[in-house]
Amino acid sequence: MENVEWVPISMFLGLTVVISIFFWFRYRARREMQQTFRMALEKGQELTPEVIDRLGHPKPSRDKDLRLGVIWLALAGGLVLIGFAVPDEDALRGLLAGAALPFAIGIAYMILHRFTDRD
Repeated sequence: MENVEWVPISMFLGLTVVISIFFWFRYRARREMQQTFRMALEKGQELTPEVIDRLGHPKPSRDKDLRLGVIWLALAGGLVLIGFAVPDEDALRGLLAGAALPFAIGIAYMILHRFTDRD
């Protein structure tokens, strides 16, 4: 095999590993939540639908939009830095164009954070 054939193989293999890890952590979190419910029932605690809903779906942090905005802006900045590191001017233009989408998403999250009521 030549090195060219390993590029798509490694890309799909890496994507499969990342997706598998995501699903495994989600499965583990749900399993731990069920164990918590079982222990509470065994100890005689009453579980109302409100308690189950609150435990199953935790309230998101007030600064979640800010964190997501910073991550998206950092991704855009990284793409721009990669574009400047490559000596080809067409690559710079392509990476600047590619950085526009995460930059716009980051700005949108920052605007949401600014105008969201956090009381």
